[in-house]
Amino acid sequence: MRADAQRNIDSLLEAAKTVFGTSGVDAPAKQIADLAGVGVGTLYRHFPQRSDLVKAVFQREVDACADAAPALSAAHEPGVALEKWLLRYTEFLATKRGLAGALHSGDPAFDALPGYFMRRLGPTLGSLLDAATAAREIRADVSAKDLLYAVANLCMPVDDEGVAYSRRMVGLLVDGLRYGAGTTPA
Repeated sequence: MRADAQRNIDSLLEAAKTVFGTSGVDAPAKQIADLAGVGVGTLYRHFPQRSDLVKAVFQREVDACADAAPALSAAHEPGVALEKWLLRYTEFLATKRGLAGALHSGDPAFDALPGYFMRRLGPTLGSLLDAATAAREIRADVSAKDLLYAVANLCMPVDDEGVAYSRRMVGLLVDGLRYGAGTTPA
């Protein structure tokens, strides 16, 4: 792919993420194209259907979240890397709010996305959990699936509260993971 075409795709995905987060996935294509600095024709050339754009934004955000783990692991102790990744995941969930309606719409175009989510994020979080457990920095009785769902539930929208509230709730969860660290589960 030519560099300018890749720049256009990257700009469109970033603009769509922003617009979906504020206006929902049914926002006008022109709003997305304008924010990306391209024409509507460029948007449709790369993403002929709205579902193509929604899927691409979702997968890009899942990939970015998964790809953050190795750098966090390299830069921090295991427990801190896990905490920072969970906060990164919290940010992903805040972005996903704009996509949630489409993803749960029953549209068959989105059927593969939950599997993609688990295939990418489950092993990523599992490796962070394993390292933090081995270092005796968190309790050993929690799975990656448990945490993915727990954080998602903590990040459900609450009236008059934003992502800062979700970060605070996830911080409480992380504190709970540290309680009993180094002990054998009953």
